[in-house]
Amino acid sequence: MALSSDSPTPAGGNRLHRRIDYRFDDPQLLEQALAHRSWCAEQGGLASNERLEFLGDAVLGLVVAEYAYRTRPELSDGLMSKVRASVVNTRVLAEVALGLGIAEQLRLGRGEDQSGGRTKESILADATEAVIGAVYLDGGLAEAERLVLSLLRDRIAAAVGEPGESDHKSRLQEESVRLGRGVPRYEAEGFGPDHARRYLATVYVAGQRLGTGEGRSKKDAEQVAAQAACGSLEVERGGGDA
Repeated sequence: MALSSDSPTPAGGNRLHRRIDYRFDDPQLLEQALAHRSWCAEQGGLASNERLEFLGDAVLGLVVAEYAYRTRPELSDGLMSKVRASVVNTRVLAEVALGLGIAEQLRLGRGEDQSGGRTKESILADATEAVIGAVYLDGGLAEAERLVLSLLRDRIAAAVGEPGESDHKSRLQEESVRLGRGVPRYEAEGFGPDHARRYLATVYVAGQRLGTGEGRSKKDAEQVAAQAACGSLEVERGGGDA
């Protein structure tokens, strides 16, 4: 519901409430959304944000897919998948988290905090989705959709307008072949528990490692790695022209 000046907020949640323009009827949902499993383990096994993150990921995917479906009826299901992948990924959601100030309000275990957990894209992205999941549980789909579009409308609209731009693997392969370096090669490995599995991908072009990326699936991780590699090739070309 709309935020009012006297709305109750969980500890440390005032700024985040204002930034997402939402007041929780159940403030504990926001508390949980900001609770990383490393902190929960130190508190005797309190519920972490992992289940909310799982729910938020589904809600986010639905909102993005429906936006693409309604605004661009000519898009195929394949192009709609590319639109979703260009928005629902670790890099974008981590940027959203930083913009909302989530990093400062995360509850992290001592070891995770000391090792730079507040700057890890995967942790930040998961927290963003957990907040979306919390809003969905507290206020329903309409409020969750409002939040998602307020945070990501410009990115979604850009992806819908140029869905092919989100296919970084195809772009990388075209550029690599054009430069005579052959077809890129990917290596991906999974890590984390089965219910929160993540993947780290590395892409090699002509034997040279050009990019790495992380995602919830091998395909997502490879897309992020390919995007980084495209940037590396652009830098190389710029250097060669100098």
